[in-house]
Amino acid sequence: MFRKLLVANRGEIALRVLRSCRDLGIAGVAVYSEVDRDSLHVRHADEAYLIGPGPASESYLNAAKILEVAKKARVDAIHPGYGFLAENADFAQACRENGITFVGPSPEAIRLLGDKIKARRLMSEAGIQVVPGSKELATTNMAALAAHRIGYPLLVKAAAGGGGKGIRAVYRAEELPMALEVAGREAGSAFGNGALYLEKFLETVRHVEVQIIADYHGNVVALGERECSIQRRYQKMIEESPSTAVDEALRQRLMEMAVRAGEVADYANVGTIEFLLDEEGNPSFLEVNTRLQVEHPVTELVTGVDLVADQLLVAEGEPLPYRQEDIKMRGWAIECRIAAEDPFNEFLPSVGRVSFVSEPGGPGVRVDSALYDGAYIPHYYDPLIAKLSVRGRDRAEAIRRMRRALREFKIVGISTNIPFHLQVMDNVHFIAGTLDTGFVEKHFRLDQQEELENEEIALVAASLLAHSKRKEARTSSAQASRSGGPWRLQSRRTGLRERDWGMRRMAWRKST
Repeated sequence: MFRKLLVANRGEIALRVLRSCRDLGIAGVAVYSEVDRDSLHVRHADEAYLIGPGPASESYLNAAKILEVAKKARVDAIHPGYGFLAENADFAQACRENGITFVGPSPEAIRLLGDKIKARRLMSEAGIQVVPGSKELATTNMAALAAHRIGYPLLVKAAAGGGGKGIRAVYRAEELPMALEVAGREAGSAFGNGALYLEKFLETVRHVEVQIIADYHGNVVALGERECSIQRRYQKMIEESPSTAVDEALRQRLMEMAVRAGEVADYANVGTIEFLLDEEGNPSFLEVNTRLQVEHPVTELVTGVDLVADQLLVAEGEPLPYRQEDIKMRGWAIECRIAAEDPFNEFLPSVGRVSFVSEPGGPGVRVDSALYDGAYIPHYYDPLIAKLSVRGRDRAEAIRRMRRALREFKIVGISTNIPFHLQVMDNVHFIAGTLDTGFVEKHFRLDQQEELENEEIALVAASLLAHSKRKEARTSSAQASRSGGPWRLQSRRTGLRERDWGMRRMAWRKST
């Protein structure tokens, strides 16, 4: 077992990994930027080190600084979480060269599958259907010829892309040159690689993915599917497991394809194989995410697997503690990504201080969060601030539970997308399970803003009242301490009330 592990991330995922380390008896080391000095992941770590100012390029993306801290703290391993350096093959290679275990796939696997063009070719050669597309585009003329062959509409996509960056939809030939220029510039800025390719834009499709985990002993296990069709600008917002579009026969087919993808890539550790399902339910390979996913809790809730703990076991060279036949999906799980965004103002990020937070609880509710009263939400990072996941015996119960949990989740001081999630949970198409990747554009409405603003006013009033009561309780506690304890204080108050009443009674008698 590892003795000490550094988490090269922040927020809720850093806290999640640190808690798993504590469960396993591993000392946890945190890193933090100047704006994250008071963050929960710093407080929960056994050791914590400052790695730079707020901008990610100067802190969480500073691989050299993180490795310097890792060597100084004498850690055995580094867990990258997701985002930042999680899919950076050079960082994984540097860990290897410094004798530190990278908790994730090998640098070779990251390079192979992180290049979307190479990954598509590998899967096609393995007999897995891929979304129609092109090779890397060397020139604008080459792009025009490929676009004519594929047919419009299509997507211009970054070969090294992820997170919805470096993607542009093209509906007509005259739009292609500008899309290539913009996507290439964005890809170069985000990934340091401006390579592009074309992919057929399948508009009425579902986005379904399969979680896999593989060890170094030849075992690759698929942990069921997740439905990820509720998206905005190619970024997922709500995920659930299982999918309403997948029956048992299709599930087996998807899992077989995912396991095959892991095998041909010589994959080890956790990964996600993403597919698009057309209206007839035919799957086509989309890409591989070579890391732990934001939405991993829904898989954990329906399978009972602890993916982070199993990541650590695999990274240490241990065999998986289960086989494919051991995996059973039970119940239904839904995850809502809670982001510091204003859904009624084009989902613009909201920054500032959280003055009050109250997280939901109760049966079947899980909150992955690093929020607390007074937490500061900076503008430097992704707006994701929490993940709310629920499990029910069936989908109907999971939706009801999510609706209740969203209404219980109180965050004051910044705008969040909780009103958006509530609207989705009440949407008849979502309740019916008729989803596709255009769901948000088709069904999200702004006409409920006034009703939701009234609810927000009530929430602020309730939080202020709660704050006032806490202040009053602290004052009473201090008075009690000075006067000999709460029971003595209460006795004195009772005595004063009785004396006051006796004096009033005497005055009344004299007046009559």
